Amino acid sequence: MSDLPQRFAQAQDDVKQLPERPSNMTLLRLYALYKQGSEGDAHGDKPGMTDIVGRYKFEAWESLKGTAREEAMEKYIALVEDLRSGAVS
Repeated sequence: MSDLPQRFAQAQDDVKQLPERPSNMTLLRLYALYKQGSEGDAHGDKPGMTDIVGRYKFEAWESLKGTAREEAMEKYIALVEDLRSGAVS
């Protein structure tokens, strides 16, 4: 059995312990990868124009449509590791 779900859960804990807040674009990428890895393709109604943050988040998640959940988990884990090492901000 793969340890991917455990590593994904650990990355979720690790991202909360980052010394610096990532850029907004990186936060959107983290959100989209997390949602794709945990729920699969985007579903539900796209937020309206008055909910700009919600709309950006939904669109970031929607951009990953068709990405396998396992692949999204791996990318999320890799991004968190890069953030922890300082390779990405």
